Amino acid sequence: MTGWDDLGVGRAGEGFARISAPPSYRGHRYPVEMISHCVWLYFRFPLSFREVEELMLQRSVIVSHETVRRWCMKFGQAYANGLRRRQSRPRDKWHLDEVFVKINGEWKYLWRAVDADGTVLDILVQGRRGKATARRFFRRLLEGIGAVPRVIITDQLRSYHAAHPEVIPSVEHRPRKGLNNRAENSHQPTRQRARTMKGFRSTAGAQRFLSASSGIPPHFRPRRHLMTAPDHRAGMTIRFAIWDQATGAAGQPPEA
Repeated sequence: MTGWDDLGVGRAGEGFARISAPPSYRGHRYPVEMISHCVWLYFRFPLSFREVEELMLQRSVIVSHETVRRWCMKFGQAYANGLRRRQSRPRDKWHLDEVFVKINGEWKYLWRAVDADGTVLDILVQGRRGKATARRFFRRLLEGIGAVPRVIITDQLRSYHAAHPEVIPSVEHRPRKGLNNRAENSHQPTRQRARTMKGFRSTAGAQRFLSASSGIPPHFRPRRHLMTAPDHRAGMTIRFAIWDQATGAAGQPPEA
C-alpha cells in the first residue's frame, strides 16, 4: 500500500520537507472549497461536466458545466502535482507498459510507469512507440521523479531494449511480459473512463486529463480489502486533509 507519512512528506528528489504552495485563485468569485469539490467530483468519479453541474445544483450551488470544465483544465494538474509531492518515496522497482488509445478516431500510444505498489509514476501519450519515444519516456521519468530505480520491468517491445542502454544502463532491465501485470492492470481505470467520455478529442487533451486523473483518483483509493472499517475511515480522513492542503482549502475562513 502506498505510504503517507505526515502531511509534510514530499516526493523523492523534490525534498521531503518542501511542499509547494497551493495554486492561486485570484480572480475567481467562487470559494476554494467549491472549486476543489467540483474538480474532485469530476476526476474521482466517472462524471461529465454537466453531471457535476447537476450535483452542485442539488446542493443549491449554481455553476455552469463550462465553468466546471475551465476549473478542471486549470486546477486538475496542479492538484495532482500537489498530491504527488506529498507521497512517500516510490519503490525502486518500476513497471512500464504501453497500450493503444483512440484519440479523435486515430490510434495513439499511452505509455505508463508504475512502481511496485501500483502507484502511477508518469504517463505519456504519443503517436509512436519507437526508440525515440521510449528514450523520451525514460528521461521524463528520471527528471520528474528525481530518482533512479533498481530494476525496470517491461514487455518485450524492442524500443525498451534500444533505449535502455542509452539512458539508464546501470539499471537492471527485465523484459518479461508475464511480470508486467501491475502496469497492465493500471490501464483499466483509463479504459473505463475513456468509454464513459466516449473517447478523447486531442492528444494534448488526453495527456492533460490522464496526467491529472493518474494523480487524483488513486489518492482516494486505499486498499480497502486489506483494511478494517475504522482504519479505512481514519485513512480517508487523512487523505481528505491532504487534499485540502494540496488545493488550499485547508484553513480557509468560513463564508459569511
